[in-house]
Amino acid sequence: MSAPERNEVAESAPIARRRVNDSLAAVLGYEIIAGLYPPGSRLPTEARLLVRFGVSRPTLREAFRALEAKGLIVSRQKVGTMVRPKSDWHMLDSDFLAWHMLAAPTEDFVNDVFQLRRIFEPAAAALAAEFRDAASLEIIEAAYADMERFKTGDGDLIGADVRFHKAILAATGNGLLVGLGSLIEMALVGTFRMGWRSLAIKDDRLHQHRDVMQAIAAQKPDAARAAMAKLLGESAADVRRALIEDSAVGAPQSALAAGDP
Repeated sequence: MSAPERNEVAESAPIARRRVNDSLAAVLGYEIIAGLYPPGSRLPTEARLLVRFGVSRPTLREAFRALEAKGLIVSRQKVGTMVRPKSDWHMLDSDFLAWHMLAAPTEDFVNDVFQLRRIFEPAAAALAAEFRDAASLEIIEAAYADMERFKTGDGDLIGADVRFHKAILAATGNGLLVGLGSLIEMALVGTFRMGWRSLAIKDDRLHQHRDVMQAIAAQKPDAARAAMAKLLGESAADVRRALIEDSAVGAPQSALAAGDP
């Protein structure tokens, strides 16, 4: 093997190890959030997990450290690795939100997401109406145009919807609101995917997005606030209907739970 080839292998090894660590943490994190290991329960011993996943002890412990950093587990000598109370979980962590959506989101989780959104998104729409400039409005309008174009399933409607809401946050000029939007992006993707299933609601929901956009364009904060509040209320109802449909047919098993990472 030549020196460049050896260097390439040496450089790729840490990347491969990180991928194994990340995927192992994802499987265990998913299983905790899905309730296979509820708060207060003990994870299987290291020996059993090593056999199950076929990884080294350092790899397993690196995955444990990732889960500890997210508040999901705590390891104690002579006790083992315990699942921490839900109050300790880092609910806004992007990985956590992604695992939560994979674990067939519960009605409680959906309610939490929409309650959070109701707290800040109507106010953000009002701020965007007050402070938006031409450039930020153009980004909102472009995202809405993509939503209209993709409503028949010929493009990424979910991605366009995410861009629309994040563009409104950016139009406020408030960096903390922008950061909050990025934090909950995975929850937005998951709930949007559920909410947009029905063809019957697409035109109504698109019109409500347009109402928000037009109020921001007209720089009418009160109208923007009201339009966003209405949109969130209807969207929450869409997602709850999707949850009921899933419970009736049985939610599909996640790919994470179907096999080793």
